[in-house]
Amino acid sequence: MTTQQKTQIAGYDFGRTSTRSPVTEEELDKLLKTVLFTDDDRAALRMAGDVLEDQTDRVLDVWYGFVADHPHLMAYFSTPGGEPIQRYLDRVRPRFAQWILDTCRRPFDRAWLDYQEEIALRHTADKKNVTDGVDATTPIPLRYLVAFIYPITATMRDFLAAKGHSAEEVEAMHQAWFKAVTLQAALWSRPYARENHA
Repeated sequence: MTTQQKTQIAGYDFGRTSTRSPVTEEELDKLLKTVLFTDDDRAALRMAGDVLEDQTDRVLDVWYGFVADHPHLMAYFSTPGGEPIQRYLDRVRPRFAQWILDTCRRPFDRAWLDYQEEIALRHTADKKNVTDGVDATTPIPLRYLVAFIYPITATMRDFLAAKGHSAEEVEAMHQAWFKAVTLQAALWSRPYARENHA
């Protein structure tokens, strides 16, 4: 995906958001150590980005199908009366696809850290629905952000194995993806926590 294409994704403002994460680079480094993230994981994620680049639509078909099969999850893309908001689903999808590639390719630097805060806030009462101008159920409880780590990790293995890499390479990519997703979920939990415990 080119830079020009990225700027055309509705609501995707990586590097341009005014949101600033209160998490410091030193705290991020400690989190990276806590999830056992290494330089080998960074290399494996870059490989995963190449593997996944032309598969993001298929990945999202699986993830959207998972959400659609669970009314308690679909509720967060629906009106308070329970009617799915197709425009909302359609606008989120390209951002979700870009998030896959950003997870694999973006350096975990200040801009990335700030955008994790923005993503987090878009799940809370502070910013849920604001980016897309919708009236969906809000907010998304933290428990679902944490629980979603498993389905978006477990379902990724087949996609990572789709390009003929060795079992060892697939495992390395899968473990790196798991660590990166867990890291982000930890960062997304910050606005939900009391400040002195975040």
